[in-house]
Amino acid sequence: MSADVPKDPANRPGYTVQEQIGETRFGVLKNWEWYDDPKRILFSMSRYKFVAKMFTGRRNVLEVGCGDGFNAPIVRQAVENLTITDFDPLFIADAKSRVRDRWPYDAVVVDVLKDEFPGRYDGIYSLDMLEHIDSAQEQIVLQKVVRALTDDGAVIIGMPSLESQAYASEPSRLGHINCKSGPDLEALMKAYFHNVFMFSMNDELVHTGYHKMAHYLIALACQKKN
Repeated sequence: MSADVPKDPANRPGYTVQEQIGETRFGVLKNWEWYDDPKRILFSMSRYKFVAKMFTGRRNVLEVGCGDGFNAPIVRQAVENLTITDFDPLFIADAKSRVRDRWPYDAVVVDVLKDEFPGRYDGIYSLDMLEHIDSAQEQIVLQKVVRALTDDGAVIIGMPSLESQAYASEPSRLGHINCKSGPDLEALMKAYFHNVFMFSMNDELVHTGYHKMAHYLIALACQKKN
């Protein structure tokens, strides 16, 4: 047996795939997370798994504020078509460079405060983006989301809770200018949707527990108001 072949046959497919597609690298942001605080990657992936489960089977899904797009394949695995967007061309270029043929997605530069979204979608999600938007401008974002959503579509918005910011790092606090409490996020979403379902999150666990003890908040909304 060659020294380049794993001894256990169960491990050989990993080497076969690597020879076929090359090594997969982290995105720019995920590379930093892995260096700075590796467990954050698990928390982030858990949020995307929640989106994937809620949107399973949907035809056209949009992500608003994708960053480097590293977690996009988790959602793409569950939906027919996925478009990810961010206002930073560097992140979109990075996301495009890592698209694989098995879980392909479109990556588009969109400034949510200036541009319209490039289509209509039956699922739209945004994780860790709205807290970076000034509260005076958040209505711009929600109005554009509603316009891009089909009548039978659903929206998922996730952000760190207001209560969590006492424990956030200094770099996070500098960018988090619009974190909300659970009731405030729910009230914002109810201005645009008839049905809003609130979830709490601590580390990688999504639950329905007390919002003041949640590090992260997720709002699932549907039946948009006209």
